[in-house]
Amino acid sequence: MPTFPKLGILGGGQLGKMLCQAATPWHLPTYVLDSSEQFPAAPYATVFQTGSFRDYGDVMAFGRGLDVLTIEIEHIDTRALHELEQSGVRVYPQPHIIDLIKDKGLQKQFYADHGIATTDFQLFDSKQDVISAVNAGAVTIPFVQKSRTGGYDGQGVSVIRYREEVENKLLDGACIVEPLADIDKELAVIVARSATGEVKVYNTVEMEFHPTANLVEFLVCPAALDGDTDGRATKLAVEVVQQLEIVGLLAVELFLTTDGEMLVNEVAPRPHNSGHHTIEACVTSQYEQHLRAILGLPLGDPSLLRPAAMVNLLGAEGSHGPTRYDGLEDILAIPEVHPHLYGKSETRPFRKMGHVTALGDTVKIARERAARARDALRVIAEE
Repeated sequence: MPTFPKLGILGGGQLGKMLCQAATPWHLPTYVLDSSEQFPAAPYATVFQTGSFRDYGDVMAFGRGLDVLTIEIEHIDTRALHELEQSGVRVYPQPHIIDLIKDKGLQKQFYADHGIATTDFQLFDSKQDVISAVNAGAVTIPFVQKSRTGGYDGQGVSVIRYREEVENKLLDGACIVEPLADIDKELAVIVARSATGEVKVYNTVEMEFHPTANLVEFLVCPAALDGDTDGRATKLAVEVVQQLEIVGLLAVELFLTTDGEMLVNEVAPRPHNSGHHTIEACVTSQYEQHLRAILGLPLGDPSLLRPAAMVNLLGAEGSHGPTRYDGLEDILAIPEVHPHLYGKSETRPFRKMGHVTALGDTVKIARERAARARDALRVIAEE
């Protein structure tokens, strides 16, 4: 049996669960820290430790006995990670990169400083500062406001389209403001980089967002792009990875504008929603690839085996309470459809409760199958 380093994962949600599942074929022990044994990763971790990844003491106590430490979420106590790194624990992605990325203001400034194409932006300390800038004509409507820290899954974002929305829809706290880009397509490219500098790139995916929840609903791969456009997306994503010198996965979300400009929107330094399809659709899943990268193993082949579509299974609108998945048997009757139910004990409207990957001879067939699966299964509260 191979001797693996002790691997810790901060976060026991669905991404932590799927990292543990990817480790299982190698019999790689996994240690997970999160606040409840009801969370998705708990049954799949070799050792599940109860505690908060936002608490300095909990992270220090968890990390001291480990060799390698990684994350499934950026919003963690990085003070402990810096100290653990200094004590000899290998922390990937590196703590300074987590600090940079989890603050959208620092992230955008990094792009500006390194000549990486991104949307124009302004930084503000408060909601009132944004209002003052609008009143002074320094910010033009329409625009997008994003909280600098703490936002995920559509939270921490407000789109202001009309002057009368400014007072009521603006978010409190430090933020960035960007012009509302004229977007033709929203794309994502997942890139892996190992500690040796080896880089592997997955096929570009195209994302479709839920109109209410402001999070990814559909994803298709490969994206419908000509060769030059696809090549520009890949080149820009790899540029971000190389400039950061990150170890692990980086999901790079991109805007393709109606003028044909390719811009970095934002990044995530971990496995990502836009890579769920890789479990069934690619030679090496994003989860296995992340493990390879952070453990110093050769990176795997990211090639796409079949056209794919992925749809998030969201908690039904108006439904709160203990989770029930209704319609699984109907999904399983659809060819080449692979449901992943996260096992979260409580559902609420638009919460990510699972995903379905559908494969097909073409993207069109895969997307139709994914849509059928989405319509067949409802995530509702037990009555």
